[in-house]
Parts: sequence; structure tokens; C-alpha cells
Amino acid sequence: MTQTKNKPKPVLLVALGGNALIRKGQAGTVAEQFDNLKVPMTQIARLSRDFRVIITHGNGPQVGNLLLQQECCDTVPRLPLEILVAQTQGQIGYKIESTLDEALMAMGINSQPLVSLISYVVVDATDKAFKSPSKPVGPAFTREKAATLPYPTIKTPKGYRRVVVSPQPVTIVEKREIRTLIDAGFIVICCGGGGIPVVRAGRTFDGVDAVIDKDLASARLAEEVGVDLFIMATDVDGVALNFGKPDERYLTTVSLEESAKFIIDGHFSAGAMLPKVEAAMQFVGSGGKRAVITRIDRIADAAAGKAGTEFVLEKE
Repeated sequence: MTQTKNKPKPVLLVALGGNALIRKGQAGTVAEQFDNLKVPMTQIARLSRDFRVIITHGNGPQVGNLLLQQECCDTVPRLPLEILVAQTQGQIGYKIESTLDEALMAMGINSQPLVSLISYVVVDATDKAFKSPSKPVGPAFTREKAATLPYPTIKTPKGYRRVVVSPQPVTIVEKREIRTLIDAGFIVICCGGGGIPVVRAGRTFDGVDAVIDKDLASARLAEEVGVDLFIMATDVDGVALNFGKPDERYLTTVSLEESAKFIIDGHFSAGAMLPKVEAAMQFVGSGGKRAVITRIDRIADAAAGKAGTEFVLEKE
């Protein structure tokens, strides 16, 4: 990709799934997480030559583990979920930033500015989601183990996981700051775990006990800062019909009309692919240029149009 003189580079937003840090079957040690990040960060470092980059990330395993730690200790006061989300933004932002910095230096890029930004996301206090937990967090359990747990769980492709309240994102509080930073040449890491959920209280904000889906928050951010390419990186090749069945079929390109029909037909799991498809539809439907769902090790290929499932307004 060649940059036109005096024309700014396009903006790329990469939303990393939880498998970017902890892969299936791993214990989730710090060493494992740093090692796993080398795959996406090496690709993002290369892409930074042609794009201004924003990175968002999930926190399902990490915030779930913090919740488990809270339950194992009564010596100190327990922290609300909003604070745990903030903690994961700090710890994961540090891991992403340091791994990306190493990848950039390996390419001979020693002066690329990076920043990890604590991010708030406004939600509606009247959102019906507050009455029905739906967002999976933490480790996966067997059906038998889940039946013994003191909190609600939901069946996902990885097993039964704890569910917490997950309202829809309304707006990203720091959108102006994020836009200013990317225009100044920074790679910005933000909206970790979907952002810290807050509700408006007059001219201030109050935190709420919830977790926002990171893909939906990323789509909202992409709209608000003017992203050109929105890539969601996960642990599968793209969007599949009849996932996990003998007649499984991956899609290369899908229109918004087709996507809506596939949702009605029940092709996408609420605990896995559904929010990604909804996020892609939201971005493209609001005027976004390209949205792609792809595997974590094919981010660069997806940017080049050679991998993943791409969403379009309508097929020609």
C-alpha cells in the first residue's frame, strides 16, 4: 500500500479476542500470554507501516479470574465489576504494548509512540440487559460442575461459563482523545474488555456492575473515530454456517441482508460469534468501509483481502 503525499494513512481497528492471550487448553500464565501475543503483534507491527492503528481487546478470561479471586478471599473488601474491568485494561494493555514495542523494534522501528488508554463506555441505565445476564466471562466448566456453581452460567462452544450483565454501548467517552492520538501518530490500545461501563449522572458518570461486549464497543468506537478497516480476530477462520456440524461452511463475503437472515435462522452462538456478526453489521450499516472476521494468525491477510469473512452492504 502506497501512501499518497499529504494524505493521512487509513485507520485500522483490530479487536483481539481472548484467545490472543490465552489459548484453549492453556492455564493462562503470564508467560503464556506474552508468548501468545507475539502472533498478532508481529502482524500489527507490519500493518502500522500502512495504517494508523487502534487495538481493542477482550478480557473474558482475565476478568473472570479476578471474579474468582474475589470469591476466594474475605480478608479485604470485594471490588465491583467496573473496577475489575479497569484492572484488566491496565494488565492487558501493558502486555499488548510491551509485546508490540518488541515487534516494532525487531523491524527497526524504534520511535513509534504507543499508548494504553483507560476507557469508559456509556451505557443506558434502562437497558433491558440489566435484567438478564448474558455475557460469558471466566473459565469454561462441564455441565455437571456448572450445576454446582453459586452464579448463573451459559452454554458456549467452549463449555459452560459464568454470565454477567452486558448492556449495549452507547458512546465511547474518550473518542475525541483517541482520535487526537491516532492523528498524532500514536498506536492506541483502548476500550479493553469493552470499556469500563458507566451511566450518566448529570454532568458526571457513575460506574455500573456490568461487562460490555468488546466487539460491539469496538464497532461503536470505529464509527465515532472514523475507522476505515475493522478487523475482529478470533480463533476460527471466519463466519461459518452450521458451525461444528458435518455440513459446516465458511463464508468469504456476506451481505447485511444475508447476515440478518442467518441470525434469524440461529446460525450464530450468543456466547461466541453472534456479537461479532452484529458488530460487523453495525459498522458497515453505519457507513464503515470494511469489516472482517478472521483468525488471529491471519490479521495481515485479512487486511489484504485474502482471509476471513468480509461484510458488505449488498452483493453485486
